[in-house]
Amino acid sequence: MADRNFNATRLPGFTPIALIVFALLYLPIVLLVAYSFSGGYSVSLFEGLTLEWYRKAWENEAVQSATLRSLTIALSASVIATFCATLAALGTTRRKAFRGQTFIYVMINQPLMVPEIVTAVALLIFFASIKVATGYQGLGYLIAAHSAFCIPFAYLPIRARLEGMDLSLETAAADLYATPWQTFRRVTLPLLGPGIIAGAMLAFVISLDDVVITEFVKSGGQDTLPTYMMGQLRRVMTPEVNAISSVLLALTVLLLTAFFLLTRKND
Repeated sequence: MADRNFNATRLPGFTPIALIVFALLYLPIVLLVAYSFSGGYSVSLFEGLTLEWYRKAWENEAVQSATLRSLTIALSASVIATFCATLAALGTTRRKAFRGQTFIYVMINQPLMVPEIVTAVALLIFFASIKVATGYQGLGYLIAAHSAFCIPFAYLPIRARLEGMDLSLETAAADLYATPWQTFRRVTLPLLGPGIIAGAMLAFVISLDDVVITEFVKSGGQDTLPTYMMGQLRRVMTPEVNAISSVLLALTVLLLTAFFLLTRKND
């Protein structure tokens, strides 16, 4: 029988191992941010404090174009993914259990379980045939690919929120002769709001940071900010890449903090 008083933190060596793991995870990130303020051209030598690399990144037209493209794709994908995830969550939680429900869960969460490179190759083959047939080379492919990949990330917090909601409020609205639409609009949707916002923010972050799927699906001249940075790694690197990475990191941390606060507040 398991010991309910077992505490892993009391095991010998737990603290030093935990400190080593945290150092390996976060020390490289701290160094990246620190070197973004370096006054020299080396990415590995600190040569005084400056904001010059942030200024150059801000004025770089290629960075501006990639950033605008990344935000366009991420915003579009998060809206589409959140809408689809909300419908999926309502369809799988606001009804009695049915045959095939587990299979539907598996299919919705499939992008989380399959290696991303497999999904990227599959999307490449699928969209390549469409490009050949139609000749269209726009951002629609990237938006569609990101939307499909982000659906399970938006689905999880929305489903969790729905499962934690009290059905008695919706039952009471039905007893007061509210139509299904009125019940959804005035009761379910307001209560579900924090979960939808959390799902949208999570989908936005995932789309904004994606490299693998974007690299396989994009056409020429469609670099996003992450793929632009990866391309710079193949050339002569300067602390400008560190500055861009630091800004992207700060944005991601802000969104994830907001996601945490939203989900924590409604636990």
